[in-house]
Amino acid sequence: MHLELTHRFTAISTLLQPPISRTGLNPNAPTSTGFKPPSAKDIPPVTLTNIPHVDSSVFRPYLNQAGSLYDAFRRAKESNHSIQHRRPPATSKISDTPPTPLIGSFSRRQGSVSSISRTDVESPSLGSPGERPHVARKVSGGQGRRAPFSVTPLSTIPSVYFEPDFRLENPRTFDIVSERAEIVRPPAGTSGTAVVPGTPGRKALASNAILQEKLSWYMDTVEMHLISSISTASTSFFAALGSLRELHLEAAESVAKIKKLRGDLAELDNKMAVGGLKIVTARRRRENMRSLANAVQQLRDVVEAVARCEDQAEKGNIEDALDGLAMVESLIAGESDAPTGQPHDREEPAALYDLRGIKALESADHDIAMLRRRIGKGFETRFLEVLLTDLRKHVDSVPSKTTFQRWDKTSQRSRGHHDRTPSAFPAYLQMDDRVRSALRSNLEGLAQAGSIMPAAMAFREAALREVKALIKRPLPSSSDDDVESTMSASTQGGRHLTQQDKSSILARNLRALDLEDAENMLKQMYSNVGEALRRLGTQVKVLLDVTSSFVSRRPPSGVKSPLSPPSVVRDDYMSGPVPGIIVRTPVQQEDIQQALDMSSLLGQAVDIAQSQITKILKARSEQSTHSPMPQFVRYFHLNRMFADECEAVSGRSGQALKTIVNIHIKDFVSQFGQALMQELVQSMDKDRWEARDCGEHDSQTLDRILEASTKEIDSWTKSCLVWEKGEGRLNGDTRINGEINGANSQKDRTRSASIDEQKFILTDSTLVVLRSIGNFEQLITGIPSMTQEITSLLLEYLRLFNSRCQQLVLGAGATKIAGLKNITTKHLALSSQALSFITALTPHIREFIRRHTSGAGQLMIEFDKVRRLYQEHQYGVHDKFVEIMSGRASAHVAAMKKINWDVPIKDPQAINPYMETLVKETLTLHKVLSKFLPEMTIKMIMDPVFNSYQEQLGKGFQDVGVKTSAGKSRMMHDIEFLQSRMGKLEGSVEISQYLLEIVKNKPTAQEAEKTSLSTEPIAASDIQAENPSEGKA
Repeated sequence: MHLELTHRFTAISTLLQPPISRTGLNPNAPTSTGFKPPSAKDIPPVTLTNIPHVDSSVFRPYLNQAGSLYDAFRRAKESNHSIQHRRPPATSKISDTPPTPLIGSFSRRQGSVSSISRTDVESPSLGSPGERPHVARKVSGGQGRRAPFSVTPLSTIPSVYFEPDFRLENPRTFDIVSERAEIVRPPAGTSGTAVVPGTPGRKALASNAILQEKLSWYMDTVEMHLISSISTASTSFFAALGSLRELHLEAAESVAKIKKLRGDLAELDNKMAVGGLKIVTARRRRENMRSLANAVQQLRDVVEAVARCEDQAEKGNIEDALDGLAMVESLIAGESDAPTGQPHDREEPAALYDLRGIKALESADHDIAMLRRRIGKGFETRFLEVLLTDLRKHVDSVPSKTTFQRWDKTSQRSRGHHDRTPSAFPAYLQMDDRVRSALRSNLEGLAQAGSIMPAAMAFREAALREVKALIKRPLPSSSDDDVESTMSASTQGGRHLTQQDKSSILARNLRALDLEDAENMLKQMYSNVGEALRRLGTQVKVLLDVTSSFVSRRPPSGVKSPLSPPSVVRDDYMSGPVPGIIVRTPVQQEDIQQALDMSSLLGQAVDIAQSQITKILKARSEQSTHSPMPQFVRYFHLNRMFADECEAVSGRSGQALKTIVNIHIKDFVSQFGQALMQELVQSMDKDRWEARDCGEHDSQTLDRILEASTKEIDSWTKSCLVWEKGEGRLNGDTRINGEINGANSQKDRTRSASIDEQKFILTDSTLVVLRSIGNFEQLITGIPSMTQEITSLLLEYLRLFNSRCQQLVLGAGATKIAGLKNITTKHLALSSQALSFITALTPHIREFIRRHTSGAGQLMIEFDKVRRLYQEHQYGVHDKFVEIMSGRASAHVAAMKKINWDVPIKDPQAINPYMETLVKETLTLHKVLSKFLPEMTIKMIMDPVFNSYQEQLGKGFQDVGVKTSAGKSRMMHDIEFLQSRMGKLEGSVEISQYLLEIVKNKPTAQEAEKTSLSTEPIAASDIQAENPSEGKA
């Protein structure tokens, strides 16, 4: 307690008291006259600085460190509290009255304060004043008694000091703390009046002793509360410190005991255990040395066995090498004795060890792997040789004719045409047992060597190379073989041809091939590739069948991988054989199927073949599109069957090949139609419109056209068979794209063409049209997919013939182009006959097109329009006949009117020239018409002619005046001549009778006089009266 009181007198608060308080002077006493209060100038200016704010997280390490001490303090406090409750209660009294200020009674409490009770005091809290505890004091009433002493509660301190945001530099806070005191009082008389000391108002801060006492008192109160809290916690703190000291002593004793125990154990170890361990270690080392010797011997056997395997592989004995390699792998795995042929020189067999994974065999593992690959490569070579030899033998043994016939039957079946002839078993499905046995042995070797996958990939590459070789085999040379090129090459120092030069030379040689050689080249190429693709499919199926028989079996005991150690834990790398040795995973069927994927292999082979063939076809595009029609049809069927075969084998459409062939078809059809039209124009320009003999070949062409309307023509169908030798002729005529080899010569007899028992006399141009129609129909039969385009060309061709015929005959263009002097009735008759021939042929053509085209309604309408054009043209030709003869009759009537019939002639029976010429021309016309036209057509022409004769001659005889009987007799002779010469013609008798009636009724001058004399008085008046009526009539 003395220490506490001493601390009270030396507290910081006592030092902050004003000088007046420390000296005992009255602060309200008047100052002496010699004292001069400081002015504002005497006080140095104070610079206010911001007090830095310290975050609460800074104290967190300290709080964490003091947490354990606080827990110990609380436990001690609780235990102390329970002890105090067990003691008899002390005679203490807690004052309920608020304590008096310490400032005023400090001197009185100085000797009476003896102790501070800590029983009910908790740690200081800055809560509300009602929650703060009151400390009881013991105050002595004399020297032997201590009065109770109570700590001033914290509620006496203004609440502003306990605010969390207390800042003294804040003017408002400073104003509340200083109780609105003035820092510096202004000097007296400043405002004109003197300030009397002690007058009420704001006090000066420097002389406010009461305020300084309050601040000191507040600090004393806080210090008392801190002292109370510290004294409360001191008991538990020192109790914990004592317990810690005892723990340190116990730990030191335990460490000493442990040290002593370790010394005893070390002495026991040195005396008893070490010797026994040395014996055990020596025995273990001896066993390890024996194991090491056995392992070294085993390693020696491995090296020697590997050397023997390499020697066998060098000699080509890959089967023995593979067996030896299997024994080596077994020896390395520790599952077998030394290899065959290596006897042991030891008395008893030594234990074998699993040497896989040791460093000494790292290089040996690589050598074994290389040797295995070499062996697998040997089996792979044999494997490929067997397959490629079988493939080449099959391709060479199957004739191309057999291949094309099989393709044609397949194509017919796909189109719904079933052949009744039985099909032979395909040769590509027949596999020799020796080939199968060789494949099995090689595949087993490949499986043991682990090279099935590489061999399968090598087989794919070799098959693709073989397909390329089959395409290149029939190609012409890609180097210049002529003397000039050889000499130029030698003069240039043997310059090596680049790939581009070889390609250009090959393209030139391909274009130089004639049609037959080019077709044979494609036939050989297509048949070889087709058979190769089929054989490849069979080989792949056989390979999958063979591998499936042994892939699922466990591999032989020798097939173990020395490259990977078994996945088991061993105590020592020289341990004995390990049960359950891991073997190589067998080849999976899925991997083989992936490597030998038939669809992928055949699809890739088809793509390569079609890519190469497309280049070849592009190089010969011009030659192919300008070839004769039979050759091009064969060319089309050859490519179509090959494309269908490729699609059937691989399932791929081969769009590139089909595209180039379709382009060739369109170009050929276009130029074919243009060539036929050009040929027609040239033949019509040269045609002199003479009757020509319809020979045997033309008659056969006509028969084919007529039969084609109801059925297929065998000769046209057989011309599409690529395995048959082509004739190179178009419908029996040796022509190349419209060029006629040799002109048709006029023969003694002229045979006509017959359509439905109707005969037609044809000209050169009409025969050309007949052959062209046959060519169009044959082309449609050969290329059904182009029926629409070819039919359009055919219709255009027929329109061209009609318009050109009209220009040359009716328009008299033949007089300028063909060199004819004039257009005669024969020309007109042959023109009519040609038009009638095409008109009669059009329905048969129409039916042929309808049979080959579905939904060809518009084409049928076009054929009907063409037929009407021909009929109208034919009617125009008939009208031309009538026009010509009418003109001739007009000329003869004019000549007749100029004749003086009354003039006597020497021969009264002579016929006048006009009538003689008219009869002659009429007979000639009828003769020409009878020669070239049917009777119905002749009648249709002659009836209008005779009507014209009757009209014109009758009017002419009526207009001619005759005075004498001799003149009338001459007219009668002319008409009788007409009757006698033309009486046999149908329709001519009526003309003669009509003209005779006119002439007989015609009066002469003599007859008129006789009539007037006999009836003179009456006749004159009567005639005069009747003349007007006759004139009117």
